[in-house]
Amino acid sequence: MSALTTAMVLAAGRGERMRPLTETTPKPLLAVHGMPMIDRVLCRLADAGVGKAVVNLHHLADRLRTHLDEWEAPALAFSEEAELLDTGGGVKRALPELGADPFFVCNGDVVWLDGYRPALERLAGAWDPARMDALLLLQPSPIAVGYEGLGDFVMDPAGRLRRRREREVAPFTFAGVQILKPELFADTPDGPFSLNLIYDRAIEAGRLFGLRHDGAWYHVSRPADLERAEAELRFELGGGGMEERVAAED
Repeated sequence: MSALTTAMVLAAGRGERMRPLTETTPKPLLAVHGMPMIDRVLCRLADAGVGKAVVNLHHLADRLRTHLDEWEAPALAFSEEAELLDTGGGVKRALPELGADPFFVCNGDVVWLDGYRPALERLAGAWDPARMDALLLLQPSPIAVGYEGLGDFVMDPAGRLRRRREREVAPFTFAGVQILKPELFADTPDGPFSLNLIYDRAIEAGRLFGLRHDGAWYHVSRPADLERAEAELRFELGGGGMEERVAAED
């Protein structure tokens, strides 16, 4: 398994579709089955051996910073954005903290259950920097809980990705977890831009790859999605205390 010891957690967004809940609470702090979504992500990263994570902040930044101020593992650094830089711009701004080696990037509001092996461990094990510039965790679209879109990517037998074409239904949706090389951010804008820019460049070079997730994954975009994820996790994990539930997930 490749040694990936740093990570970026994207937590700056306004969570517009989750309003009114996000008017007073940052979306990553919304709880699913007794635990804020960002806490779940950070616990997964710690279990995967990540020693340092950079969390970007903007919307209700003080709430997130206060919540995470005493977090122990992984050690946290904060990248506060005066203006929203979108996903790509947010990661680029944090590159000095992330270092020169490949790193995990996780959405701060992603919720998943691991399969037989932890998803981050599987990603790290599949990572091949000789062939790949980026490796995305993908959920099969038909079984993505709460997801109603047309999918994002088509994957060939070697794991190489292409975009969904117009009027095409793609079998996989991006699960909000990935490994990126810092070199991907060369010659990118200094202001806001989406990670889709570097995905497209990697596709052109034949170096964007995917890994199928082998556990459950929950689309959490609107209040109704939050309620559905809560109900699904209650069914999957039972009604024990938070520590018991996290242990059950792992």
